[in-house]
Amino acid sequence: MMKWDVKDLQWTREPKVYMIQENQITITTEPGTDLWQRTYYGFQNDNAPVLQLSTEEAYFSFVVKADFTSSSHRFDQCGIALYLDSDNWLKASIEYENEQYQRLGSVVTNHGYSDWATTDIPASVKTMWYRLSRRESDYCLECSEDGVTFKQMRICHLWEGTKEIRFGIYACSPENSSFEAVFSHMEITECKWLAHV
Repeated sequence: MMKWDVKDLQWTREPKVYMIQENQITITTEPGTDLWQRTYYGFQNDNAPVLQLSTEEAYFSFVVKADFTSSSHRFDQCGIALYLDSDNWLKASIEYENEQYQRLGSVVTNHGYSDWATTDIPASVKTMWYRLSRRESDYCLECSEDGVTFKQMRICHLWEGTKEIRFGIYACSPENSSFEAVFSHMEITECKWLAHV
């Protein structure tokens, strides 16, 4: 199991307002921030803050709870991320849509092209647990409403995710808004994504 400390966390694009404590991290998002590459819209945005750890460990799971109670504007989002560079990354989060529903989903970006897999959930959901598991260059993203029972969101491959990687959390507000994303219960364990037999 990996040993880590909050002091080991490093920013890609440090936000103006944040707080890092031993058991909680708060990020205040800035307007016009996002992660997306090319697909469908032809749109590119690569300016969301990401706070990560680095590792060469090939088998592990990373869990975090995200609280986005103050989110109330279209496309506001926060969750788990694995960001290598502009063209190679993945993320999982809830993206606010309106007062009725929001989108629980994930994006995988390989060699500069993003995809987006989502399911609609009620707008009343304001917290979510995420689990990222690694088996060499393959990854599993899961979510949970209680931190106990996790449901698979997707399995994917990162072409550049074979050796050292960086993983952690992110938060952003693609439109003209800002909210406070609160992360807690960060934990790294042995790989919970068992080998297929």
